[in-house]
Amino acid sequence: MNEEEVQRKRRQNEEEATERRARILGLPYVDTREFENDAPLVMNLLTKEQMHADFIIPLQKGEGATPFQYLVTSQTPRSVIEKMTKECDDAGQRIEFYLISKSAYQVFMLRYDPPQQVHYDDIKIADEGDSATIHEVSRTLESVGTDKVFDYLLDQADRLGASDIHIENLRSVIRIRMRVDGILHPVAEISRDRYRIFMGELSSRANISIASMRPQSGHMQKEIVRNGASHLLNIRVEAVPTMYGLDAVLRLFNFDESLLNLDLLGITPEERDRINDIISHPRGLVLMVGPTGSGKSTTLYSILNALNTTERKIITLEDPIEYGLTGISQIPIQTGEGGSFAEGLRSVLRLDPDVVMVGEIRDQDTARTAIQASITGHLVLSSFHANSTCAAFSRMIDMIGVNPVFSSSVRLLIAQRLVRKLDDNKEAYQADASTTAYIKEALSNVELTDYDLNNITLYREKPSESNPFGFNGRTAIMEQLEVTEPIQRFIRGDVRGVGTQEIEKAARAEGMLTLEQKGILAALRGETTIDEVSRVI
Repeated sequence: MNEEEVQRKRRQNEEEATERRARILGLPYVDTREFENDAPLVMNLLTKEQMHADFIIPLQKGEGATPFQYLVTSQTPRSVIEKMTKECDDAGQRIEFYLISKSAYQVFMLRYDPPQQVHYDDIKIADEGDSATIHEVSRTLESVGTDKVFDYLLDQADRLGASDIHIENLRSVIRIRMRVDGILHPVAEISRDRYRIFMGELSSRANISIASMRPQSGHMQKEIVRNGASHLLNIRVEAVPTMYGLDAVLRLFNFDESLLNLDLLGITPEERDRINDIISHPRGLVLMVGPTGSGKSTTLYSILNALNTTERKIITLEDPIEYGLTGISQIPIQTGEGGSFAEGLRSVLRLDPDVVMVGEIRDQDTARTAIQASITGHLVLSSFHANSTCAAFSRMIDMIGVNPVFSSSVRLLIAQRLVRKLDDNKEAYQADASTTAYIKEALSNVELTDYDLNNITLYREKPSESNPFGFNGRTAIMEQLEVTEPIQRFIRGDVRGVGTQEIEKAARAEGMLTLEQKGILAALRGETTIDEVSRVI
């Protein structure tokens, strides 16, 4: 889904929410998208200051039998509406108010009161060795006004779809890099004077200290307005003192609740059906496995969204809370200040939840508490750090011990990685002998009907002027280990010498496809390259 489609989806969700809000407030709702950019502006009815203060837009001037019409938002004070209604009644005039979305209000206000500011060029991502682009972006950053530079950087990172911004102190300059589609790209090199402006803004917004000699964590938010729609950017800040100054990494979380959907993750129908089957049961443990940045949180939130109905009580324990979900009770766990997931889990079980998400299983106490919760009538979701589902299953057995009671508790383990997707402008080629041999060996136990492994067509990126890297976004590669009867034997202790290899052998015999195999199949489908699969998996 490209940026324009994402913005259109966000605006549609906002309009639907506004329409529901209008029914609660007893006001007629109007969708302004068809006329907000070209409707004639009604001047001299309200001042710009009043329009800003009361979130109100004049739509039509009353004259004779024609009523005054105003557009209001849910933030418009009720007292303003009542006062204007009384004034019109006293004058024998009619007045009408219509509820509009916040994005619609912002579009109108940009027409009534356009910002008087300099236009700065968009940031471009530099290719390896492209010093000219880095120099150009560096000059732009040096020229942006002091009060705008930090917001400009965040806005540009969001426009590029960056997952994080790295601000790094080198000996003579400050280097700024952005991670786009999982790859770090150099963006600019700025002076130390500009760095002080960055860090001054960062310290005040994220509540961290520039003078501290200890690692720090902070959090901030910024509203992004683009193409007539707005969304909230959640930013987690990690700062560490280095030889030349305080380095900072800003992790950008742009979770749009409407996009937290299992259908939008790029997983196959079989993978989706398996997840649906497991989470339809009222109890059990589902584990997401993978390193930082592999999309575990997005998948867990998507599962929670699929489960989020009025009939279920859902509670999450998170450190930190990355995105607020409507209708779900989310509890922050301050593990850095002595809090623990196990203690929090024991507490929330008294609230009689149907579904509990534990941010991460890090220790034996949390693992055993989660297992016990999953066998006493709760569906428990959590994440776990391991390279594969079988490695995670082996580690879980090490943590909880061999126990027949626990054998039916763990229902599904999902290992995930994110690989870059090829642009539509991709190039097909025939695999050479060594690549063909590698693919044949890797897929030796997989039944294939759509591919001829003696004549393999693969795809590679084809850079263009509009897309110099040849990739566009990322997609999930998912390994699913369903804990069936042959796998349960390892927890019960029926099998001696429990190890990752033995578990993987049993799982593959049950039909499990590994991350490597899933990645190769994605490459055969033309979704990504075989080199990208090797890099990530």
